[in-house]
Amino acid sequence: MRLWIALHLPRLPLEVFCPRWSADSCTVVLEQERVIALSDAAYAAGVRGGLRRGGAILLAPQSQFQQRSPPLEAEALQAVAMALLRFTPQLAEAEEATLLLDVGASLRLFGGIRALCRKVADSVRALGFTGMLSCAPTARGAWLLARCGAGRALTMASLTRRLELLPVGVLPPARAYLDWMEGIGCMTLGQLRRLPRAGLQRRCGRALLDMLDDAHGARPEMHAWLAAPASFRARMELFDRVENAEALLFGAHRLLLQLTGWLSARQLAVERIALSLEHERGRTAGPPTVIDIVLAEPTWQDGHLLRLLKERLAKQVLDAPVIGLSLEAPQLQPMAPPSASLFPEPGGSKEDWQRLLELLAARLGADNVLQAAPSADYRPEQANVWRSVQQKIRSADLRAQLPPDVSSLPRPTWLLLQPIPLLIRDHRPYYGSPLRIRSGGERIEAGWWDTAQTRDYFMAEGEDHAHYWLFKERGGGAAEPETRWYLHGFFG
Repeated sequence: MRLWIALHLPRLPLEVFCPRWSADSCTVVLEQERVIALSDAAYAAGVRGGLRRGGAILLAPQSQFQQRSPPLEAEALQAVAMALLRFTPQLAEAEEATLLLDVGASLRLFGGIRALCRKVADSVRALGFTGMLSCAPTARGAWLLARCGAGRALTMASLTRRLELLPVGVLPPARAYLDWMEGIGCMTLGQLRRLPRAGLQRRCGRALLDMLDDAHGARPEMHAWLAAPASFRARMELFDRVENAEALLFGAHRLLLQLTGWLSARQLAVERIALSLEHERGRTAGPPTVIDIVLAEPTWQDGHLLRLLKERLAKQVLDAPVIGLSLEAPQLQPMAPPSASLFPEPGGSKEDWQRLLELLAARLGADNVLQAAPSADYRPEQANVWRSVQQKIRSADLRAQLPPDVSSLPRPTWLLLQPIPLLIRDHRPYYGSPLRIRSGGERIEAGWWDTAQTRDYFMAEGEDHAHYWLFKERGGGAAEPETRWYLHGFFG
């Protein structure tokens, strides 16, 4: 099934200066000294589209007047397109601040057209823009419906009925001939389509008929798909000097949405991200503050990254006000989607566990959330070290570090921090009851470089059938009058 979503951004000239998630200010955008876009506060003050600059100043002298900036609009449209690549790789830019998404192959993945449209609208809203969504079996048909806010059409019959009611002025090639069309009573696309094609082509040109044919599926459509760049770096200017780190989360979320769209398009997962907080420029300029987040498990979803950034920003103390943000992804690897298991593991998957550890590390600090890792040392006290959960520990590397015969030797489940000296009764070690040796000795001689240990370890059993790990020290000189035994661990 071929289905297109069209996203039209009618307030783009305004929202590049005053996004929806920023403070509502009285902003007016001018083009050739006339108002083309205005905020709600300016509208409440009496400013209207088409008004000259002098009249707008008279009605709302407190307004911020901005000149339209096509480069900023193109940059904002590119940011929205980058974020929407997570829904489909087939995305094209159309006329008049509109994006076209071929979502026919994405419907099942995102739960149908309604759920997909809702997700697209949520992403656009999180980016700080206002969008008008529509869907249709043809790209031009979806574009026309979105430009007029005429709803959605899932079949060609429904699309044809909706297109017939649209005004002819929605077609760019028809706008130069609106007076003539009004003179002959041609006000809608349905009436325009019923005119003789040969005469309409001679009068208005071939482009008008081609656009009508594209909308009704009578002509194949060709599109230039947006290609994701080879590397990712996104930057945005803030609209005020921000002195509270937590207030930067809105802008950081916008950059994360672009990152996840880029990752989906390139089929990559991120292992580390770096958010740079840019400070004042000029004579008082200082180096940016970099928030570096290392992930134990690669991800390409924005939800987990946003939670980690929220925790880090909540603890961040700003040395100077922030005027800009930039986000980079220096460590990447190919995306490996999790397999759908018939019998999922209780308590969540391995990825869920790693996300929990990363969230704790972001909240408590990486040095306060540790994991156990074997060390290449025969001494039981030194055979385990604690490392940060952000430090990757690969099982292959650990096997290479460990001595070849350690993995086959018995080790207790519970190792005591300090060995406990044992009593000797009837020439046998005693711990609650006499202990009977149940294994051959394991001699450990190591640590000559710092703390030398010379011990013989045994597994022993008590009368309660519990198993213990004992050792006796070997003296370096004359024989001792009585052997000293120590308890070092308990077997499960």
